[in-house]
Amino acid sequence: MTDTSQNKSEHIKYRSNYLLLLFALVLSGAAGWFLAQNRHAWQHNTGTQTQERKILFYQSPMHPWIKSEKPGKCTICGMALAPVYEGDAAIDNVDFIKLTDTTMAIIGAASTPARVLPLKRTLRVAGIISEDETQHRILSAQVPGRITKLHVNQVGIEVVSGQPLAEIYSPEMYTAQRLYLENLGLYVSGTGAVAYSVLSSNRENLLSLGMLDEDIKKLEEVKKPNTTFVVRNLADGTVISRKVYEGQYVNVNDELFEIGNFSSLWFIFDVYESSLPLIKLNQKVTVSLPSFPYETFTAPITFIDPNLNESTRTARIRVVIPNPQKRILHRQTANGTIHIETEPLLIIPRSSILYTRAKPVVYVDLGDGVCQLRQVELGKAGDEDIEVISGVRENEKVIYQAALLIDSQTQLAHISDSSKITEQPNESGNTKIVAPKLTSSVNLPDYLVQIMLAATSALASDNLAEYQKQLPMLIEEVNKTTDEVHGILTPLVEKLVAGNNLKEARNPFEPFSNSFADIIKSQPAEKRQAKIFQCPMSPVLGTARWIQNQNAEVLNPFFGSEMLNCGVELQ
Repeated sequence: MTDTSQNKSEHIKYRSNYLLLLFALVLSGAAGWFLAQNRHAWQHNTGTQTQERKILFYQSPMHPWIKSEKPGKCTICGMALAPVYEGDAAIDNVDFIKLTDTTMAIIGAASTPARVLPLKRTLRVAGIISEDETQHRILSAQVPGRITKLHVNQVGIEVVSGQPLAEIYSPEMYTAQRLYLENLGLYVSGTGAVAYSVLSSNRENLLSLGMLDEDIKKLEEVKKPNTTFVVRNLADGTVISRKVYEGQYVNVNDELFEIGNFSSLWFIFDVYESSLPLIKLNQKVTVSLPSFPYETFTAPITFIDPNLNESTRTARIRVVIPNPQKRILHRQTANGTIHIETEPLLIIPRSSILYTRAKPVVYVDLGDGVCQLRQVELGKAGDEDIEVISGVRENEKVIYQAALLIDSQTQLAHISDSSKITEQPNESGNTKIVAPKLTSSVNLPDYLVQIMLAATSALASDNLAEYQKQLPMLIEEVNKTTDEVHGILTPLVEKLVAGNNLKEARNPFEPFSNSFADIIKSQPAEKRQAKIFQCPMSPVLGTARWIQNQNAEVLNPFFGSEMLNCGVELQ
């Protein structure tokens, strides 16, 4: 335990760092409470109270797995280690990372607040232009006979209601007309030879054979049966198909023509069941066709098929498009766009979601470069945003740009310090994390140091081939080291890879180089086997160290030619 003046001096030295982190740590629960309590003590106590409390160890506020028995700085972020007093709770939440402003700028990190807004989504579909089935007509033969003349002999012709389409020679129709005229004459004569019911039955027979009221009226006027029967169209439209030819004999119910009305058309498309809850009647659909590249047609949804296709798991949706000028053609392909807007939801950018773990996570920006990893529960997805059900509150900022780079750095940072982590039971029986340190100054084998210098120099000069040549020897020599050094370096050297490019080789090399340099740094300054340099903005750890020859200039192996002279020598 140091005296009062030393404690006060030490607290003043690190006070600014604690104040900077206070806001972020308040959001992290117990850690924030701990720092707030200690700041209060620094501001209002003279140091006597600190003397009375025993310091258990020192811990990094942003990287809680970094602990030390002595004051110092975090090996990842360079932040001062905070004292943990007897009776205080240690910070065991490892879901924080602190990045320097320079690192944030280099990777292009950006954040935005979670907002309660309608979720917007654009659903794009493809389908077919079909005729209006409610206007489809099939004309069939109602009497047997022979086609003597076709008034319409090709498809695509526009026809109107009552227009003659064909003439059929039919003895059966001739006989029915003659019988009706005979009975009509007897009925009109008033002799009573023919009852009205018989005449009515004859009339119904003519109607069943296809004659219209106006045809019967004309027959009564001319009083002469016809040997041919005229087939007339029943509704305005377009001839879709013709099934007969002149001279062809037809029976009752044989199809003659199909008539469709193209003044309005159906756009029919399929929607997957996952998107069906977003589809509502009367929603507007913007339809585009290849034949009209600079024009679109907008129409509402009029029907949603309640029967799901079992094989495709889709439902058919119908849109009715007016087509009075018959510009749109039957059976064209078309594309549709549906702009969907939900009720207001708590949303964040989709780019902020990471799926690198068992469940989706985001990084929450707590300010001053501090980011917290949080697991989130997601809901509906939009074009650019996604609903978040839990894990983030309104107005909390999430990293939406370079989140994957931050996550990679977090995981690599944990890997880099995993070699220093052990678990020991405390007095309460719970497990606490302790960072072991070298028990004394260590001199590494000169041959190992020379190989490490060669590998570092190769990366600094962007010489991947030379680094790949040195790597097997480096791994072999590390495996020959003493147990104490072996335990620190082995978990990191196992991560080293030759890589297909410099970035792949440098990323795992950085944590290894950092620990290797720290071992050299454990030696007295006059006996060190190499110079030690530190990069304040390394790509993986944020701050990392490397070794160089005694009289060399700064040659950064983590960036190479990109920022070759970025770094400072450590004494």
